[in-house]
Amino acid sequence: MVNMKSIKIKKPDEINLILGQSHFIKTVEDLYEILVNTVPGIKFGLAFVESSGACKVRSEGTDEELKKLAEDSALEIGAGHSFLIFLRGAYPINVLNAIKAVPEVCAIYCATANPVEVIVAETDFGNGILGVIDGAKPKGIESSEDKLWRHEFLRKIGYKL
Repeated sequence: MVNMKSIKIKKPDEINLILGQSHFIKTVEDLYEILVNTVPGIKFGLAFVESSGACKVRSEGTDEELKKLAEDSALEIGAGHSFLIFLRGAYPINVLNAIKAVPEVCAIYCATANPVEVIVAETDFGNGILGVIDGAKPKGIESSEDKLWRHEFLRKIGYKL
């Protein structure tokens, strides 16, 4: 029998998150090294759900609040070999390619500051992530004014010339 549940990730609005899947216990150390080497001084917390052996939530980070948020959310999701990273003062775009290059990372489900719900399947065997709901439904098609706003916004925050 499969039970499905939706788990809302609890986090402050300004915090970004990356939710992914990997395959090996050394994920915790490798992601830690990638994050601190990619963005000097980065503030983050990460948690990894081990799915064999002791089956523990393994965690590291440079910010205790974010580390605790990651641990609590990872434990609630409970899907084996998933990982969750919370970022403060950095953005997924700064670290995502480096994370995807880690040999044991299999997939990224989402990278966002939006509200996130994780859709989890639960069986007698364990939990698995079926997908995510990232943010709100669309409110229409982008207008010419919306395109101008997007263009100006990306330049204002320094992501385009």
